[in-house]
Amino acid sequence: MALIDDIEKIVKSHGALLYDSEIVQEHDDTIYRIYILKEGGVNLDLCADISRDISPILDITAPVSGEYRFEVSSPGIERKLTKSEHFLHSVGSKVKVKVLGGQKLKGELIAADEKGVSIQTKDAIEKFDYSQLGTVKTYFEW
Repeated sequence: MALIDDIEKIVKSHGALLYDSEIVQEHDDTIYRIYILKEGGVNLDLCADISRDISPILDITAPVSGEYRFEVSSPGIERKLTKSEHFLHSVGSKVKVKVLGGQKLKGELIAADEKGVSIQTKDAIEKFDYSQLGTVKTYFEW
């Protein structure tokens, strides 16, 4: 079974959802980070509990070679949408979109499926296939 499947099972056992994972270089550190979501929000205790349960698996099946740091985090209120699941979970959110080719727009993500999205801008409903999208992020108006 794949490492990410084991991690997903542990996250689900805590009533949360595995949002994404990444391996990044920050300064001289390699970080393996997983992002989680939970209805009602993610807190430090939940991240610590999930981290404690996943750590023994990473001791056996390391996600990267060499030394690394492991972190469990919320993706935050303003987050990148990169997978169809991210878009599905973000319907109703405000988004900033960079369309391939240069167009930029803001609006509400009103629909998403396995093929693409619909975004309500102030002027119209814009529809895009995922292949047309560059960077998409949720945003929060303060």
